Parts: sequence; C-alpha cells; structure tokens
Amino acid sequence: ERSSQSVLFPLQVLVSTMATSTSSKLNKAVKQQYMDLPQGDKVQAMYIWIDGSGEGLRCKTRTLDSEPKTIEELPEWNFDGSSTYQSEGSNSDMYLIPAAMFRDPFRKDPNKLVLCEVLKYNHKPAETNLRHTCKQIMSMVENNHPWFGMEQEYTILGTDGHPFGWPSNGFPGPQGPYYCGVGADKAYGRDIVEAHYRACMYAGVDICGTNAEVMPAQWEFQVGPSEGINMGDHLWVARFILHRVCEDFGVVVSFDPKPITGNWNGAGCHTNFSTKEMREEGGLKIIEESIERLAKRHMYHIRAYDPKGGLDNARRLTGRHETSSIDEFSAGVANRGASIRIPRSVGQDKKGYFEDRRPAANCDPYSVTEALVRTCLLKEQGEEPTDQIRA
Repeated sequence: ERSSQSVLFPLQVLVSTMATSTSSKLNKAVKQQYMDLPQGDKVQAMYIWIDGSGEGLRCKTRTLDSEPKTIEELPEWNFDGSSTYQSEGSNSDMYLIPAAMFRDPFRKDPNKLVLCEVLKYNHKPAETNLRHTCKQIMSMVENNHPWFGMEQEYTILGTDGHPFGWPSNGFPGPQGPYYCGVGADKAYGRDIVEAHYRACMYAGVDICGTNAEVMPAQWEFQVGPSEGINMGDHLWVARFILHRVCEDFGVVVSFDPKPITGNWNGAGCHTNFSTKEMREEGGLKIIEESIERLAKRHMYHIRAYDPKGGLDNARRLTGRHETSSIDEFSAGVANRGASIRIPRSVGQDKKGYFEDRRPAANCDPYSVTEALVRTCLLKEQGEEPTDQIRA
C-alpha cells in the first residue's frame, strides 16, 4: 500500500503544477518595463484569422508607418496555409484581407487588432471563410435592419484539460449554487471574466454583459445588439481577446459544447434575432411567421450551428440540461427547453425578438446569422441554402 502511494504522489504534484502554463509565470513586471517604451509614430497591427478547423484563431503582427483610421488603409498580407490546415505545402500562400479593425487592449493605442478574411492562392474564399458569403447575404437585407445578440458560453480549463478550480480527483458539488454565483466556493475564475470584459470595452467590441453559468468554471458573455455582418466580427474578436486573456493567466478557454459528460450543463451560443418589423407594433406576428419557417428547416439550421455539421451539438442537444432535442423542433414562451424561446416580455408587448437556443458554443457566428436571414427574411425553403448570390 505504501509503495503505491509513493508512485502516485509525484504524478499528483505534476498535475497540480502543470495546471497553469509555464509562460504565465514569466515576470510580468519585467515585460511591462518594455511595453512602456515609446514606439514613435509606428503602429503594431495584429492580423487575426480563422484557421482551417473553423474554430481555431491565428494571429501575427506587422509594423505600420502610421495609425490607420479606416480598413482601406490596412495592407493585405499573407501567411503559410500549410501550417494552419488551409493548404498544401506545395502551394501554401494564403491572403489576409483586412475586414474589421479594433483597438488593441494588450498593446494599447495606437495599436490595432485586425480581423481578416482568408483567400486562397486563386483569390477565392478559403473553406472556413464563412464571412465572405455572410456579408453578401447581409447586404441583401440591409433595409430590414437585422439585429443579433449572441450569448457566448465557455469553460475555463487548466492546461491539463481539467476544469479550472475543480478537485484534481473528483467533482465539485452538484449544479445549483454556481449560476450567477458569488463567493470563492461558487465562482471559479472571475479575474479572467473581469479582465476580458474591460479589454472588450477598450477594443470597441459590442459586449453587453456577463454572468457565471450553471456548471462551475463555466461563464457567459453577451455581444450585441449588432447589425448584420458586425455580429460575427465582434463575436470572433471577443473570442480572440478571451483566448489572449486566458493565455496571460496561464489557463485555457474551451468553447466545446459538452466539455464534461454526465449531469453537467453543456455550452451553447444562444442567438437573439429581430428585424425592424419585429421590433415595431404588431411585430409578434412576424416573429411567429419566422418561427413557422424555422420549424420546416430544422436540420438545415442544425448543420449550420456547429463546425462539424451537427455532430458537436448532438452531444449537447439531448433534451436535458436546458436544451431541446436535436431531432425535434419546438418553440414556446419563456421555455428554456425549446429550440426557439419567445421571451415573456415579447409575448406581452406583442413585439421584439426571439431566441434561437440551438447554436453550439463553438459555432461560427457568420454561419448562424446567415442561416437565420436566409430562412426568416429571404424565405428560403428546403434543406440546402439557395444560391441567392450573383457574381
């Protein structure tokens, strides 16, 4: 018995010491000494893009001679797609096309974060560049002023993949006290949440709230209301900022829809949607018509709501833990177990918005918002998107 303990003990020490990254232990005061140095008129622009997984983010930095005021002032760039699951080594150059610009909360003004679209060697959109089509679809419905608000749930993990703050051997107490909880035994990782919130505000992201979620070490932030293509831009940059904040703290953020199996809540990205008509008097009728159209296109939306065509969401949308079944469409007022929830206040006011509770935490917001517009505004039918875009 004694010998087995002596074998296990070094492993337990290793797990506890490896839960945060070694880079997070570097001396931040020494780093700040250099970050405080003047940079003259030069500007650092961090180019950000979505890699070939459809979920991962990549970034690299270049120097500009002056502070850019508009997207048009930012130069196109390139990268090696063979190292990002986006091309073969024999023809690996990919193009970065600046699409949206934000203030950089890590390097501070006048430095920038630049969200980019990715084009292949032939200047066609890369397979995971879903922004390209989304922007064209959004341009077709500008007069409808589609507003979106997305509720991004996520889980904080140690670098060992174990949920942050959970016992190394076992589980925390059952769900109940953690949602919007206060106290060291209920809120795991609030420093990360606070740092991320303020960094998003500095950057100019449309972040509008945050709260602790049902599973311990799980949190949520909300972005919106954002109109059209801005929704996807702002959510992707908010995700990038969260990855960077977690990097500084030595932990990892997971957007997996079901990071812990068993009797624990999964992670979604509930999407609130409205149009100008829905927000005006009598808008409830338009909302109900949209829900009828969504009911007839359930599997098309399921395929659009996670990067693996519904396979990730199948682990989450079980009909338990505040979810609807992936196999059935449902809608109801104030029903958190439905595919589509109409908030109680909207039912009373007869106008407003509805909430699509199906998107997974790791969804591509461009895909989700485009699907909603295609079905609700362009009135597409069938299980495949219609070719609405003209060259």
